[in-house]
Amino acid sequence: MRMLINSPETVVADALRGMAAAHPELDVDVERRVVVRRNARGGGRVGVVSGGGSGHEPLHAGFVGYGMLSAACPGEVFTSPVPDQMLRAAAAVDSGQGVLFVVKNYTGDVLNFEMAAELAEEDGLRVERVLVNDDVAVTDSLYTAGRRGTGATLFVEKIAGAAAEEGAPLERVAELARRVNASSRSFGVALSACTTPAKGSPTFDLPDGELELGIGIHGEPGRERRAMMPAREIAEIAVGAVLEELAEVGPAGGPVLALVNGMGATPLLELYGFHAEVARVLAERGVTVARTLVGNYVTSLDMAGCSVTLCRVDEELLRLWDAPVRTAALRWGR
Repeated sequence: MRMLINSPETVVADALRGMAAAHPELDVDVERRVVVRRNARGGGRVGVVSGGGSGHEPLHAGFVGYGMLSAACPGEVFTSPVPDQMLRAAAAVDSGQGVLFVVKNYTGDVLNFEMAAELAEEDGLRVERVLVNDDVAVTDSLYTAGRRGTGATLFVEKIAGAAAEEGAPLERVAELARRVNASSRSFGVALSACTTPAKGSPTFDLPDGELELGIGIHGEPGRERRAMMPAREIAEIAVGAVLEELAEVGPAGGPVLALVNGMGATPLLELYGFHAEVARVLAERGVTVARTLVGNYVTSLDMAGCSVTLCRVDEELLRLWDAPVRTAALRWGR
């Protein structure tokens, strides 16, 4: 397997050095693995911090900046960052208004963010934690207890970051983040497994002519394997799974945010074609789409495939979604 890296041991540090060179508006601590928005304490706003294993870029460091994250903590590939990173990030962004930790539901992330919150509170910081668990494919796996955190992380980080930018207090930012998570569901499909730099071979075997339904973002296999099928049939399965679970969290009828997310190795040509099928299915089922994102936002290294995330929104959530944002990977209105 050929990769554009120096060595598996330095792949994360090398990427952070590159990020620092490309984005001087960020403070990138390569050695201690923390990416902080410049002047993060300015404006007396709530700090919004997230993090997780590397390999999902642009999540999370690519979303650090105006209107979104105050800081991010990248761990090694598919490995949780450690509490010291999270504590350092919290201290770097705290302006006295408190810090929100956005945590994807994986055991390592949950335990380490919990420990970091306890340490931060011992240091006098106010901390709230919000768990993201939107993946409808599994309720339990080797990688998590309960639903996994996937595409909805982007929605939570954007809307919580917008609220913090407006000066909302910590409790309000956390409440909005929990509301976004509760209103979101995701489903992922793999056309090939990903390859981690350390292993150098696919994380699971997927024969030619087959696809994996219900995959996660850490190279874990899905819940079902089928023969390869056209995009229109994949869209029927993915959207159907998401809508079935969304129906359990409240009445249908309102608009949704839609994310058609590439897993890392699927070209935009295919993603937009797939989105055409997603939009068709949603229209046939009477779902109004308020805003759409198509692209690679929550990836799994070089996995080919996609995920669909839908989030029900009201006027307030839609306004915060539309609020200006300026990060390395997401920007509009500023």
